[in-house]
Amino acid sequence: MAGKSNYLEGQYLTHELRTGSFTKPAGIFVALLTAAPSDAGGGTECTGGDYARVQCGPSDATWSAPSGTPRSSSNVGSVTFPTPSANWGSATHFGLYDAATGGNLLRWAALTTAKTINNGDPAPYFPAGTLVVTED
Repeated sequence: MAGKSNYLEGQYLTHELRTGSFTKPAGIFVALLTAAPSDAGGGTECTGGDYARVQCGPSDATWSAPSGTPRSSSNVGSVTFPTPSANWGSATHFGLYDAATGGNLLRWAALTTAKTINNGDPAPYFPAGTLVVTED
């Protein structure tokens, strides 16, 4: 199951139906999570050992044009995290945020397969086309 955060839903509705306008985030950052968030937020992000979110746009060069039914977009190139220098835990979900740290959760989804990430493992990555964001 994937989700669009309550924050993002509220921004869209304000933009579409009210007088406010939603400004596209300057950056979209992919995070690895060891516990599921909900549309209200939460979840547990990996930490320590050189962990950092990876910036992925927003740009046409980073995400594919929406297609299909329901509409979806995916990463155009590989999304590679830093090499872990400590155990990060078992990543079960990914989240898209509007900041490198903190910020607002925009969207989230479960990984197809959980991945335990330990000190000395190769840098975790998502091959092109594997981070799929579907409009729900």
